[in-house]
Amino acid sequence: MSTPFPFTAVVGQDDLRLALLLNAVSPAVGGVLVRGEKGTAKSTAVRALSALLPEVAVVAGCRFSCDPAAPDPSCPDGPHEPGPGAQRPSRMVELPVGASEDRLVGALDIERALAEGVKAFEPGLLADAHRGILYVDEVNLLHDHLVDLLLDAAAMGASYVEREGVSVRHAARFLLVGTMNPEEGELRPQLLDRFGLTVEVAASREPDQRVEVVRRRLAYDDDPTGFVTRWADEEASVRQRIVAARELLPSVRLGDGALRQIAATCAAFEVDGMRADIVMARTATALAAWAGRTDVLAEDVRQAALLALPHRRRRNPFDAPGLDEDKLDETLEEFSGDDDPDPDPDGGGPGGGGQPPSDDSDGPQGGGTDARPEAGEGGQPQASGAAEQSAVRASEPFRTKVLSVPGIGEGAAGRRSRARTEHGRTTGARRPQGALTKLHLAATVQAAAPHQRARGRSGPGLVVRRDDLRQATREGREGNLVLFVVDASGSMAARQRMSAVKGAVVSLLLDAYQRRDKVGLVTFRGAAAEVALPPTSSVDAAAVRLESLPTGGRTPLAAGLLRAHDVLRVERLRDPARRALVVVVTDGRATGGPEPVALAGRAARLFAAEGIASVVVDCESGPVRLGLAGQLAGELGGTAVTLDELRADSIAGLVRDVQGVTKRRAA
Repeated sequence: MSTPFPFTAVVGQDDLRLALLLNAVSPAVGGVLVRGEKGTAKSTAVRALSALLPEVAVVAGCRFSCDPAAPDPSCPDGPHEPGPGAQRPSRMVELPVGASEDRLVGALDIERALAEGVKAFEPGLLADAHRGILYVDEVNLLHDHLVDLLLDAAAMGASYVEREGVSVRHAARFLLVGTMNPEEGELRPQLLDRFGLTVEVAASREPDQRVEVVRRRLAYDDDPTGFVTRWADEEASVRQRIVAARELLPSVRLGDGALRQIAATCAAFEVDGMRADIVMARTATALAAWAGRTDVLAEDVRQAALLALPHRRRRNPFDAPGLDEDKLDETLEEFSGDDDPDPDPDGGGPGGGGQPPSDDSDGPQGGGTDARPEAGEGGQPQASGAAEQSAVRASEPFRTKVLSVPGIGEGAAGRRSRARTEHGRTTGARRPQGALTKLHLAATVQAAAPHQRARGRSGPGLVVRRDDLRQATREGREGNLVLFVVDASGSMAARQRMSAVKGAVVSLLLDAYQRRDKVGLVTFRGAAAEVALPPTSSVDAAAVRLESLPTGGRTPLAAGLLRAHDVLRVERLRDPARRALVVVVTDGRATGGPEPVALAGRAARLFAAEGIASVVVDCESGPVRLGLAGQLAGELGGTAVTLDELRADSIAGLVRDVQGVTKRRAA
């Protein structure tokens, strides 16, 4: 096993380290979600924390790490008699992104349960993580149903495994830590809310601090054992401080004044529900204990708000997480209570003395920088002619109804098109291929019933063999690749019109976010087309690229379609199970080059020949309409819809149109 990098040797990232330490002091805070760009020591800091946690006492031989002083009465390995137990280090368990449900929660042997009536249970990662740390790297890439199971267990402190009426429960209390790069996709708001604290991290832009990061990393790589030894005293000091804070925590007083400040702050920032108030109260209490105090001060409440509220204020995935600190200070001042003791003038500033151990380098706190890409990242293209216009802002987005791919797929779980999935309604049964995961009980009994006499059945029990077991087949929803092909030529350049077009695309991007799709963006203007955003799960990145999109020049429609076709070809090699939906946003005009209209028609027929589902959003305006977008939709084998028809109230028949065109083409 490799030697972990010392926690106290991590340079900067003060908010990240503080959030982790507060959860170590009080796991009831609810875990930490660490958001930030790649290469910012997210994983390093989390893995280093496990070495600071005190050892835990466990019942000898118990696979579920029961506390010998208070063993779990429903432990599958129990019952246990109270006793001294054994000491072992706190564990840090990593949940791989590709883990199965059984690997997470554990698995029941259905065959033995049916034939012998025995609850043979194999513990999962939740059992291994009990009384330790459960770490999920790239939590935003984890399947939604696994995230739901994970957060439910974290909230209830127990894991339940249900298989066809056979159930097992065991304790599962752990410090949940997730890390993610927002460029690879966002978590749903309701899942964000289940993490107690969220920290934004970014690499320092200070040369001295960056030098220190490199120096320490190289020293660690050259001699891990020697490097850890040099930091042993600092590690021991923090470990002792965690133990002392845990012992002090029950004595910390959360006065009415602090509670009023917490409630007023949550109300002022319009966070949904009451979870934010509870998390802030627990965090402020942990901050006081970490600072060695028994009273919660106003600065504890302030620091708790900075850690617990930013991610709960987001209304859509395009909103940058953050908190207006001036508004926060005004709210705290307005509702300052008289029952709090005077703050310690030497308490260390914001955080009530709760800052983590500092290192030798001084730099900006990692959590105070927005890690999201800037709106103008990459820069706008240089003007290619007088006809080019600067980018315009998108109009107000609106709610759309679903655009789905016809047929039944087998892609990644999502919420758009029909698919054969592990979760959903049961549609049939089949023989299991590999381990049995979802038993179809009726089909299993039906398969075993004809053989009971030959198997010598003499009692009421059913004699079940492996060959009798049947796997349930289920139908749910999948996420698709929604590839936007956007016309940014001079014919679309009227500012009001382009604003409406961008608003429509943003609305569709919001819909793609909610349905867990991948998205891509191809734009065409001037003499060529470009891939503004390769297929990604980060819909906010697509919105950023769209916002800075300028217009002008000719309309190379064929080039845009051919570039989109190339993108789909490459994506099929990477992810063959994910089906595509192409959304072409254009007025249908094609100019530039020899025979531009004929060339665009030939390019469109490539999509029709391969059965790629498509929708053309007709952006033509004015009293005289040429109907070119409708002709393009016919060549694509898809359907056309105007900007007005794209709204939720007008789009009800669009899915039926897409499916009807596809069925007619197949016939």
